[in-house]
This record gives sequence, C-alpha cells and structure tokens, in this order.
Amino acid sequence: MADDAIPGSGPKKRRVQSVLFMCNFNAVRSLAAEAVARHYFGKSIYVQSAGVRSGEPSDPFMIAALDEIGIDATRHKPRTIEQLEDWEGLNFDLIVTLSPEAHHRALELTHTIAADVEYWPTPDPTLNQDGTREQRLDGYRDVRDGLTYRIKARLKG
Repeated sequence: MADDAIPGSGPKKRRVQSVLFMCNFNAVRSLAAEAVARHYFGKSIYVQSAGVRSGEPSDPFMIAALDEIGIDATRHKPRTIEQLEDWEGLNFDLIVTLSPEAHHRALELTHTIAADVEYWPTPDPTLNQDGTREQRLDGYRDVRDGLTYRIKARLKG
C-alpha cells in the first residue's frame, strides 16, 4: 500500500538535494537561513540564498547572532536572484521564501524552473529599532532559532 493511500498521511516529500532561501535583500533572514543550512547540511545538500532587491549590506546583528551559536557568516555577500541566476543558474529542488515579496518572486520563477516553493513567514528583526542592543539582538536570535528549527525539521534525511 502506498504511503499516500494510508488515511491521514499525505504524499511523502522527496529528499531535498538543493535549496534556495529567498528574502527581500539577502542581508538578514535569507543570510541566516543559508548559514544555518550550510552548517547542518552543507555536506549533503547544496545551499544558496538570494534577495529580490539589492542594496543592503549583511546585517551585523544577524552576523553576531549566528556567531553566538558557532556559525561564521562574516564572508557572506548579499546577492539578488538575478545575480545568482547569471552566476550559476537556478537549479534548485526547493525554494524557501521568507517574506511576501520573495514568495511572489519565487512563484514567478516557477514558470521557467521546476522547483517546489514553500513560504515560511519570518518576521523582519530590522523593524525593531527601539530598545537596547541586547533587546534588539533578541529579535535576531528569535529569527535565527526559528529558522534553525524549521531547517532541521525540513531538510533532515
């Protein structure tokens, strides 16, 4: 009996071999997702990230939040989806979008590439400009930890 014929079980998701994380600028959320996924799955899954727009540098708060858990993202250079496409093409099994704008762009991409798209609504920690450095950093930690949990659950073999 096939897995999807068993009541209450949906079709099994195929194992991901390559994943692209997309966000607005590739400077905070998608940067973190790429760094975390590479840290845990980089030997078995091809991982990249890109933004819909250019213009933002890597966020030092997210770099610090990742560093706290032993992940060095200091060499990350934000790039757009167009830059990634020009550089190496878009050959991904899965595109994970972390913002509404990125999700709409990813759905447009699926007209020309065969990839599954999943939307993981992820808050933008840069919106909190109030509070102490530590309070602001807590928002980045929350995003980092939430992404880490979802990435481990979704990409494990």
